Amino acid sequence: MSTTPPPQALTSDAHPGRGERTAEDGAFGWLRALGPRGRRAFAGAFGGYALDSYDYFTLPLSMVALAAYFGLDSGQTGLFTTVTLVVSAVGGAAAGVFADRVGRVRALMVTVVTYAVFTVACGFAPNYETLLAFRALQGLGFGGEWAVGAILVAEYASARHRGRTLGAVQSSWAVGWALAAIVYTLVFSFVGDDLAWRVMFWTGALPALLVVWLRRRVHDAPQAVAVREQTPRRGSFAAIFRPGTADAPGLLRTTVFAGLLSTGVQGGYYTLATWVPTYLKTERGLSVVGTGGYLTFLISGAFLGYLTGGYLTDRLGRRRNIWLFAVLSAVCVLAYANIPESANTLLLVLGFPLGFCMSAIFSGFGSYLSELYPTAVRGTGQGFTYNAGRAVGAVFPTLVGFLADSWGVGGALVFGAAGYALAALALFGLPETRGKELA
Repeated sequence: MSTTPPPQALTSDAHPGRGERTAEDGAFGWLRALGPRGRRAFAGAFGGYALDSYDYFTLPLSMVALAAYFGLDSGQTGLFTTVTLVVSAVGGAAAGVFADRVGRVRALMVTVVTYAVFTVACGFAPNYETLLAFRALQGLGFGGEWAVGAILVAEYASARHRGRTLGAVQSSWAVGWALAAIVYTLVFSFVGDDLAWRVMFWTGALPALLVVWLRRRVHDAPQAVAVREQTPRRGSFAAIFRPGTADAPGLLRTTVFAGLLSTGVQGGYYTLATWVPTYLKTERGLSVVGTGGYLTFLISGAFLGYLTGGYLTDRLGRRRNIWLFAVLSAVCVLAYANIPESANTLLLVLGFPLGFCMSAIFSGFGSYLSELYPTAVRGTGQGFTYNAGRAVGAVFPTLVGFLADSWGVGGALVFGAAGYALAALALFGLPETRGKELA
């Protein structure tokens, strides 16, 4: 008699009768519903994305020290973020195709190794040009990790809980951000600025430990493997840009509007993630420890926002959840950038709702993009739209950088609100997918 556990269903869902309680009920029903293999996949994706976040934030947190060390202006420092995000579009699209052709876990390991190696390399950069090149190469891995990890978990999750399950994965971004802020506070408190920024990048070697565990313990969802092996034309860019016909719907419209949605949300988000630490230090006059304290409020709000947004995307639907938090995020950005200089306490308090709203909007992305594409091109579609949006959205941080000298960082941050307006408009071109089975 075989002792092999039955494969986890790619499209399983539970419909308990009135008054009945199942293993999928309760606060952690979504986690129990994944099963043992699904929970290992969740842990791998959670860890990968947290470390992805950690490696990303080594740069924004070190930006002031880097600018002083290399003698950079605001436009040059803003270019770091733009290059990272633009190249991430290439890495994300490539990782999506790779995931469709050879598997989710293999692609996940490649992305983690890539961003870890080049983050460490940044710490050895002798000049601005070399650092810019290493940061661009780090973007190759950074771009692919989220899309691949989200798909891996989505294909284990039931339709009933997919939103909150992927929202929990998304919350790991706040965990990595918090870890980076803690390390930043410690390193810059005890090491001189000229060396501290290098130490921050060197700590980016941590993800290498995750790869060893992924290789031994995490596997693709069995039914996703079956679909991939039976589909000859998997991982095709042509498929996600094919227009519809009278006989068969195409994916072109989905790809265009999903890309615009991603552009708006990430343009707003990366404007804030890149420039808020600099804004706090240069325009609000906060110390290293003071900046860390303010970021604690922002990050705490972000963590709860990811979890709450995941819950609401299952209750309200994908489109309503994103629309709600696009509006609230725009309002918070405008308020945060216009707080009087004498009201730093208000700035501290407002950091929580700002972090909450700008993160809750992301919680529906993993489930929504997974549900918009069929299994054969899910990696390609999700990898391309998410990261193409990230690349185009990278224009926003650069605009802030070039405008900061004349407008001030606080004044230029209002461009983040324009990104959220674009996201709200893009939703008119996309369908609601709540409850959809993956096929």
